[in-house]
Amino acid sequence: MQEFQNLQQLAEQGIAIASPLPRKSRQAKVVWHNNVVTVGGDAPVRVQSMTNTDTVDAVETAIQVRQLAQAGSEMVRITVNTPEAAAAVPYIREQLDRMGEYVPLVGDFHYNGHRLLTDYPECAQALSKYRINPGNVGKGDKKDKQFGQMIEIAAKYDKAVRIGVNWGSLDQEIMADLMDQNSRRAKPWETRQVMYEALITSAITSAELAKSMGLNPDNIILSCKVSGVQDLISVYRELARRCDYALHLGLTEAGMATKGTVASTAALAVLLQEGIGDTIRVSLTPLPGEARTQEVVVASEILQSLGLRVFVPSVTACPGCGRTTSTTFQELAKKIDDFLRGEMPVWRTQFPGVEAMKVAVMGCIVNGPGESKHADIGISLPGNGEAPAAPVFIDGEKALTLRGDNIAQEFQNLVLEYVQRRYGQKA
Repeated sequence: MQEFQNLQQLAEQGIAIASPLPRKSRQAKVVWHNNVVTVGGDAPVRVQSMTNTDTVDAVETAIQVRQLAQAGSEMVRITVNTPEAAAAVPYIREQLDRMGEYVPLVGDFHYNGHRLLTDYPECAQALSKYRINPGNVGKGDKKDKQFGQMIEIAAKYDKAVRIGVNWGSLDQEIMADLMDQNSRRAKPWETRQVMYEALITSAITSAELAKSMGLNPDNIILSCKVSGVQDLISVYRELARRCDYALHLGLTEAGMATKGTVASTAALAVLLQEGIGDTIRVSLTPLPGEARTQEVVVASEILQSLGLRVFVPSVTACPGCGRTTSTTFQELAKKIDDFLRGEMPVWRTQFPGVEAMKVAVMGCIVNGPGESKHADIGISLPGNGEAPAAPVFIDGEKALTLRGDNIAQEFQNLVLEYVQRRYGQKA
């Protein structure tokens, strides 16, 4: 009886609505030309991606950067590993500007970044942000000197810097020192715990060193990349507890297709729900022939599924069962999804707010009408044994019924008309 009364009291209080915890990081500014993308603080969680072209080929790289940006990437990282690549960076920026694509570029530096940024000042200025890996800036006495050169240039041009630690290229001096300290503990940590500590120590001490060298602390972003889901969650929880720098999230070498998508989603969703993370990247290995933009689609879907951002109209579709007559609804759902994504680069400017639109493509009468009513515009296709008719619901009301062999194109036309009517007035 007491248990029932407790349940009644909870019911009267209402069911709590789940929402991510607020983030408490500094706010960095990624600046290029007269534009600014804010990272951290109360800014939206940003989507980042990376090209896989040879940076020396300025035209091919610019084209891929544009593709990633149009897919929704808000910053694009490019490899800067040789003098030829550094010399190409200003031309990539110029090509993008000519195309009207003003996405900021991030330079990825390892081993020789100090020389490239010094010898190619046009490259240093064309980039909006530098990625520096403390494990790959040098050894011994050279380490702080070479790191310092890069930081001085970043401070000179007021550039944001991501200090990106990776467990595949961890600073071995820090790791060895921590292992030595651990051996003297009464109860030594597990090796994995020492590795966590090495990642976090490398990131934070490098950030503090950069700050002491004159870099604005608001321009510092940290990351500690690992490839295990539980490892990433553990490291970032502790990193967020110990500092207030903006944080970049991502599993390194997440993998291909389903594995990479699921692993990245599992790790990033937990951290984002806890208010940890200011930029994200999903490091997918593309399948043969698969577009590089798939990593942007997955990252955007993670944020949209959590209710943190909206990038493209969402399409609700049933999985299909014995009641559905064919793959018609599956084909229509894919066609509509591809249509919406394809139009978004133009619609973002023409139809403000369209990214929040909800579309339903359902396969039978069981949930079809109900889901279609919940959507802004939806269609319920006939299932097995149902009359060959497809009712269309607009803003919760049945608007018309489609019949015949051209339902797919007719519904797509209705979606376009709805977008123009509802969102065109806000342009």
